Amino acid sequence: MVPKLTDEPGVTALAAMIARGALSPLEAVDAAIARIEALDGAINAVVVRDFDRSRDRAKSLTATGPQGDQPLFGVPMTIKESFDVDGLPTTWGLPACSDYVAPRDAAVVRRLKRAGAVLLGKTNVPPYLADWQSANEVYGRTVNPHDAGRTPGGSSGGAAAALATGMVPAEYGSDIGGSIRVPSHFSGVWGHKTTWGVVTSQGQEFPGTDGHDIALGVVGPMARNGEDLALLLDVTLDRPLVRRECAIGGARFLYLEDHPLCPVDDAVRAPIEAVVEALEAAGAAVDRRSALLPDMAEQHDTYMRMLQIALFKGAPGPQGQVASAADWFALCDAQARNQRAWAALFNSYDFVLMAPSAVPAFRHDDTPMPQRTLLVNGAAVSVDAVLAYAGTATFPGLPATVLPVGAAGHLPVGMQVIGPSHADRGCIAMAIAIGQLLR
Repeated sequence: MVPKLTDEPGVTALAAMIARGALSPLEAVDAAIARIEALDGAINAVVVRDFDRSRDRAKSLTATGPQGDQPLFGVPMTIKESFDVDGLPTTWGLPACSDYVAPRDAAVVRRLKRAGAVLLGKTNVPPYLADWQSANEVYGRTVNPHDAGRTPGGSSGGAAAALATGMVPAEYGSDIGGSIRVPSHFSGVWGHKTTWGVVTSQGQEFPGTDGHDIALGVVGPMARNGEDLALLLDVTLDRPLVRRECAIGGARFLYLEDHPLCPVDDAVRAPIEAVVEALEAAGAAVDRRSALLPDMAEQHDTYMRMLQIALFKGAPGPQGQVASAADWFALCDAQARNQRAWAALFNSYDFVLMAPSAVPAFRHDDTPMPQRTLLVNGAAVSVDAVLAYAGTATFPGLPATVLPVGAAGHLPVGMQVIGPSHADRGCIAMAIAIGQLLR
C-alpha cells in the first residue's frame, strides 16, 4: 500500500461540492488556508502566501457564481514559485532575485484563473530549479511529509508536499529533469510531464526574462488522483492531443526494469514488479526488453549535453564549456533521430513502464547536485546516472504520468507511464486504470 497522509477531497470532488451548493468558494478557500496554517509550519511548502487576495477573489466568486464554463470554479490551489503571479515575488530560490515582483500572470496562471481556480500562494523550489531537493536561502527547506529527514523532491518539491498533506487539492509544476515526476514519486502524489510544447511555459521563465519555451522543459499538472490531472491538463492545453486509450486487458507494455547506466534500488523495484505482475494477470502483454529501444546510454549522454546547453543558454556550464551553434544543431539532429526511434517503438507498444527514479526519497544532502551520489542497493551512484530515469522521457519530449504504486518501508514509490508524443490523455487514462487495478 502507498503511505497516505490525507483524505481531503481532490479537485473534481471539491468542484462538485461547490457546484451543488454544499460548499461556497469562500468556505473552500478558508478551509484550505486553515490547513496550510495548521500543517505547513513543520513542512515549509507554501512559502509565498496570498491569502488576503485569495479571500477577496473567493468572495467575488461566491457572490457572482460561475461565469460560463468554469470547471475549477472556487477550487483553491497553489502553484510552483517559478510561475509568475501578478504582484507576487518570483525568485527561483535566489537571494539576488528576492526583490523581483511579477508584473503579470504566467499563461498557465491566467488559464487556471479563467477556469475558476483561486490561487492561495506559491510553493518552494531549489535555486535555479536545479535539484531534487527544495531548499534555498530565500525560503528555507521543505521536508518530506512522510519523513522530515528526507527531501520531498525537486524542483516541484513544495508542490508535492502541499498535495501530500492535503493543504491543497491541486498544483502546477515544471519538469526538465524529473521535476514533476521525482517529487510525485518521493511524496506519494500524481504528476504529469506533458509532451513538449502542448502547454506553454510563458511566464515560467528565469525572473524578469521573457522568451521562447526552454528546450526539453515542460510545465504540467500535479494532483492526488489521475482524474484531477486530466482536468487540470484540459484547462491549460495549447495544442490538440492524439487519442491513445486502451483497456489493460490486451494492452502492450514495455517494462524497463533498469537503465544501463544505473540499476533500480530493490526497494523501488519490488512495488513496481508487483504492478507488472498484476497487469499480466489482468491480460496485458508485458515485454522486458526490445530491440526497438534506442541506445539508452547514448541517449542519456546526448540528453545531458543538451540539458546543460539549455539550462545555461550556451554559456559556460559547470565544466566551463561553451556551446557553439554547430554543437546545438548536432544535438537537435540527434534528438530528431531519437524521436523517430521512439515513434517506431510505439507502433509495437502502447506504453512504456519505468521507475521515475532509481531510489526513494533520500536524506537531505547539501552537496551540490552535480557532485552528489545516491545509494542504490548500497553502492554510491552519481546523480547524473540516476537522472537517466527522468531523461528517458524528457529527451524525446514524450508524455509521462507518475502514479503512486506502493512503498519502500514508510516511503512512497511511484511508477511512470510513458506514451507516444501527444498521447498525454492516454498516459493519464492508463495510469488511472492501473491505480484502479491496485485498489
